[in-house]
Amino acid sequence: MVTAVATQDRIGARVPRDVYLTLCRAAELRGATVNQFLVQAALKEAREVIEQEEVIRLSPRDWNWLLDLMENPPKPNTKLKAALARYQKSKRNDADTSFNWNP
Repeated sequence: MVTAVATQDRIGARVPRDVYLTLCRAAELRGATVNQFLVQAALKEAREVIEQEEVIRLSPRDWNWLLDLMENPPKPNTKLKAALARYQKSKRNDADTSFNWNP
């Protein structure tokens, strides 16, 4: 016997009556069911949240500044050199850990 895998999941929410009536009215105006309206609205909001968290937007000025820094990086200062030395030392101290394991 083959077990079917669900291709859809269910989401439920309890809301006050006035919220439900507002959602019903909005769905009706869009020509959708309340379920369709809720899913479309939630999906739109979810995509906006994900984009805000994952996408970095730069002005043309800042984009040019970043490109210039990548093409012409400044010389390492004392703090950066010290940080690199600490990093190299920590790598040497962890040389025999499973983190650096080669089969």
